Amino acid sequence: MTDAGELEALVSQQIVTAMKAHDAERTGTLRLIKNALKNKAIEKRAALTQAESEQALATMIKQRRDSIDQFAKGNRPDLVAKEQAEIVVIEEFLPKALDEAGLARLVAEAIGELTGTLGHKPTVKEMGPAMKTVQAKLQAASLRADGRLVSELVKKELAG
Repeated sequence: MTDAGELEALVSQQIVTAMKAHDAERTGTLRLIKNALKNKAIEKRAALTQAESEQALATMIKQRRDSIDQFAKGNRPDLVAKEQAEIVVIEEFLPKALDEAGLARLVAEAIGELTGTLGHKPTVKEMGPAMKTVQAKLQAASLRADGRLVSELVKKELAG
């Protein structure tokens, strides 16, 4: 996938396939994806870039993770399972997420670069610049990672 138009076309194609397979859950999730992309484009009043499309999908995943937390607290395993299934479908259209070990290496590398730039090892007070450096490295490599995990690893690296 090189641009957002291809992504939307792929989602539309997947909707048809899911409908033919009578897969109601997948069809519903794919329609949610298509609507989110369309609404984002309407809001922007222009076609979305690939990065903006990926950001919209990442937002959808974050919303579902927040819902999972709430449903788990409310003892609703049926709704937790539904949200987890939606995350799986949404992730199909995003670049592969970096695993924790790979992310830890990337964080260490970014902190090393920041140390060279600053002339000293950054402290926890310099969390902002450290996070920006890590996010820039992720984006440059076309990778993605859970923001909460990135934050935890950066804090750990700065404290250590």
